[in-house]
Amino acid sequence: MTSAPLAARLNIPSGPLFFPVTAYGPDGSVDLDTYRAHVRRGVEAGAAAVFACCGTGEFHALTPEEFEACVRVAVEAAEGRVPVVAGAGYGTALAVRYARLAEAAGADGLLAMPPYLVVAGQEGLLRHYREVAAAASLPVVVYQRDNAVFTPETVVGLARTDGIIGLKDGLGDLDLMQRIISAVRTEAPGDFLYFNGLPTAEQTQLAYRALGVTLYSSAVFCFAPELALAFHQALRTGDDRTVEKLLDGFFRPFVELRTQGRGYAVALVKAGVRLRGLDVGEVRPPLHEPAGDHVKQLAELIEHGYALLEEAK
Repeated sequence: MTSAPLAARLNIPSGPLFFPVTAYGPDGSVDLDTYRAHVRRGVEAGAAAVFACCGTGEFHALTPEEFEACVRVAVEAAEGRVPVVAGAGYGTALAVRYARLAEAAGADGLLAMPPYLVVAGQEGLLRHYREVAAAASLPVVVYQRDNAVFTPETVVGLARTDGIIGLKDGLGDLDLMQRIISAVRTEAPGDFLYFNGLPTAEQTQLAYRALGVTLYSSAVFCFAPELALAFHQALRTGDDRTVEKLLDGFFRPFVELRTQGRGYAVALVKAGVRLRGLDVGEVRPPLHEPAGDHVKQLAELIEHGYALLEEAK
């Protein structure tokens, strides 16, 4: 267990960032025991941090009570070995409520997701995230995607805000990211963190690494931690041969399979966890389960991925 600030703990590239799925029982209710096992397995496998109840964890589908219970269980399962960051979103009032629930549950930080529904201007977005940051004592990482896309000037404003420590990019506009990084470096120098938050971030991490972005989320870690760890280690050590082998043989085919259905960035990951022996249940509406043929293809792809690791030994 460490008492180091969250930014310092996240900035140590010891492994992928783990975004666990949320487990549901046969009746559709949250299964906290299975969720605890899922989080514990991820921590023991080598995750650098747990991001609980975020996108992969179906934040959108959880009640506030379920959210608080899941965050509390994630904190208990992590046992202080790695930080636990919880999602927070919707409109400002609800995002503030979720921030306070996460703090009460023992989280180490927040991932602030886009506001619900509205397409706001930069001034309103900045005000929204500043209110979320002020609502609790937890450090905040702001998630750029969908209806929350920032100008470099706005990110400078975020970086100057007490409690906001970083930006997770789920947009994929590398030109914009380069301008953001340059503007913050020039106008708000410090230790502001950047994360690659695109779905299956391994597929784009070579490009993000060229911008100096070394932190990234790994949904694959949920169901194939050895593959995610091998890729992370290869990137960190400059083992280009292994990086290319895993990209060509596993991650690119997985991305192509993921594009076969809407919501597969979550549903296919959850299917992968079930295939690997942990029954975390199905996704909640409005997401839907992957087609049977796609699940079969995923099983074959996972098997092939692990065969690639054996070949590398």
